[in-house]
Amino acid sequence: MKFESLAFEVHDRVARLTLNRPERLNALDLRLVSELTAAARQIAADASIRAVLLGGAGRAFCAGADLRGGGFADIPAPGRGAAIGARMRDHFNPMVRAWYHLPVPVVVAVNGIAAGAGSSLALCGDIVLAAKSASFLQLFAPKLGLMPDLGGSFHLPRLVGTARAKGLAMLGDPLSAADAAAWGLIWACIDDAGLQVEADRIARRLADGPTLAYRRIKAAFNVELPETLDEQLEVESEFQSELADSADFAEGLRAFLAKRTPTFSGA
Repeated sequence: MKFESLAFEVHDRVARLTLNRPERLNALDLRLVSELTAAARQIAADASIRAVLLGGAGRAFCAGADLRGGGFADIPAPGRGAAIGARMRDHFNPMVRAWYHLPVPVVVAVNGIAAGAGSSLALCGDIVLAAKSASFLQLFAPKLGLMPDLGGSFHLPRLVGTARAKGLAMLGDPLSAADAAAWGLIWACIDDAGLQVEADRIARRLADGPTLAYRRIKAAFNVELPETLDEQLEVESEFQSELADSADFAEGLRAFLAKRTPTFSGA
């Protein structure tokens, strides 16, 4: 597959991928989601690849789903929830599954913001590093009247606990890279200038390591109760479909496109 929104190269047994829509802060449209899915499947099928490094071009890791250029604003209000739910099930969720279930270690280097779906994508990694200037934001509820998706409701409470996960999801306040590391959301906070060097060093270290052991560690650690990621993705699709039909989401979308603060009615 020819990649247009994703830079993809393999060197020294490490697959290096870069979200490459810097003009849109690497926001996820259907093309980029499709390319991420294809890349993950390509990596899984290539036994010579023993580690993966994922990052973002420009000044952000990923600003979330591309609401302006991704076609979301073009979906008419009647049936919007069903359409968005179908888009999640058919495109976004398969991409998350493909990355979460990759058999080789995935290192993620977060530069700038990782917002909404971008944060969820980062948390699919096994070892997540973030530059000191980076931040993680859960803007689904306070900005759009939605809830975390792409596995966000699966990862957040497991990594930082239910109390902090609810605060992040409901308030949408930015979480600094330093606090993200202190809370256990990510592996480490790194000086901006050293982020890529450290991420590459870890990826190469993993590529030189016991690949079979890493595969089994991932398989053992990624199975968590009470719900698996696949089950939680289905819950998210159901709930997000319901919320996408709400008046609050319609207002949140209008406000986003107009670059103003939304006024929610609670309906």
